[in-house]
Amino acid sequence: MDDCIFCKIIAGKIPSYKIYEDENVFAFLDIAEDADGHTLVVPKKHCRSVLDCGETELARTMSAVQKITAHYIERCGFEGANILSFAEPCAGQTVFHLHFHIIPRLTGDGVFEFPKIKKCKHTLEAMRQKLAMY
Repeated sequence: MDDCIFCKIIAGKIPSYKIYEDENVFAFLDIAEDADGHTLVVPKKHCRSVLDCGETELARTMSAVQKITAHYIERCGFEGANILSFAEPCAGQTVFHLHFHIIPRLTGDGVFEFPKIKKCKHTLEAMRQKLAMY
């Protein structure tokens, strides 16, 4: 996609700090520099979010997320990671190319506390009735 910043990074038109690449996936450091090792993992095939990504691309991307996260924990000295993705603007998506954030973590790093959400507006039973897929 011509106007997608992640497609431009994948194509080498914009420089990046590449962490991992294979035939289907590209991973690079987030230039926000908000947490050491904050990595973005994207499918090379453009899709807007997890909602329109094909099953094959999604599976390949998640496999890379798992591989990179394990590498960070097993070989790079991190103890865990937050793995996040946002779908649509109301959920915080600002770049409309599917991407997963890997935020490597250490105990007590103070990087971020999740979730900081207020009490639910609806009961669990009301939400079950609304959301159940059976």
